[in-house]
Amino acid sequence: MISRRIGALVSLVGKTLVDVRHSSTFPINDHIFGLTEEHIALRRSVFEFAQKELAPLAAEMDRTNNFPDLRKNFNQKFILRLIAVEYGGSGLSYLDHVIAMEEISRASGAIALSYGAHSNLCVNQIVRNGNDQQKQKYLPKLVNGEHIGALAMSENGSGSDVVSMRLRAEKIGDQYVLNGTKFWITNGPDADVLIVYAKTNPAKNQYGITAFIIEKGFEGFSASPKLDKMGMRGSNTSELVFNNCYVPGKMADMYTTLNACRSYLYNVARATDDGYLTNKDCAGVILYLAEHATKLCLDAIQILGGNGYINDYPTGRFLRDAKLYEIGAGTSEIRRLVIGRALNKQYQV
Repeated sequence: MISRRIGALVSLVGKTLVDVRHSSTFPINDHIFGLTEEHIALRRSVFEFAQKELAPLAAEMDRTNNFPDLRKNFNQKFILRLIAVEYGGSGLSYLDHVIAMEEISRASGAIALSYGAHSNLCVNQIVRNGNDQQKQKYLPKLVNGEHIGALAMSENGSGSDVVSMRLRAEKIGDQYVLNGTKFWITNGPDADVLIVYAKTNPAKNQYGITAFIIEKGFEGFSASPKLDKMGMRGSNTSELVFNNCYVPGKMADMYTTLNACRSYLYNVARATDDGYLTNKDCAGVILYLAEHATKLCLDAIQILGGNGYINDYPTGRFLRDAKLYEIGAGTSEIRRLVIGRALNKQYQV
């Protein structure tokens, strides 16, 4: 059990203990803190990994203010899978995470800061407060390190005083539009997914603040170049700029529409198995699913803005493929005709 959990937690390269001159290796007597043998084994595993893979980077990172191959390191080396197994994690506890973070910090405070902003501030926020759709969309790539996360709360002039933040989110139709800036944001230049706090109702003070999930490609969002800091160098920090950044509210509608389609389809399939299929429901389920598939693809393109229009994203292909089902094997007009005839016959007086 111990080896499986630790193996899922950290990928170690080799088993030899390493040159420990890069950072403090002062021993910790875990027994006096009541840690279990599993905790102690976890510490040893992360310690060996961090000293071999991370500690040698610390001095050069400080000198150059650069974390070489940040995304590769997040993806391949030290992603700690705190969250539930269903989202790609190992189901580890917060104490497990604290122990691992302690050993990463021993090797490099800057690396630990970037990883902490990713795991504690971004991933954990989605785990604790996100809905099922958000968890399914964002957590797998954040957990395996393909995506980097951040949290944006501080502003220039309102760091600790969160209530005085000035970033505004105004609701227009089914979307929110963000305008303003955030400052001192760890992982800001590198993040793919960010939890961003903005005022939606200034009159309500702390109760008028809402957290939004922002993706790097959202139109109107940009990150300024990283700051040249005195410490924690290599853990990139920057200003974030929101200039009419649209955050789609229609994803909730898309989610409910998709599940309504799925429910109709499953019920028609179940009725077919039980011998209760009717012509109007056969035509109806194809009509309903085909037209909503096209609409959902158009909504996805709209959400992505300009990115949805280019072939770097698969949404255009989804739309072209979905459109066939409104035409092939009988058009939507024919399906409506079939349903209409069946209803006229059923209710003919």
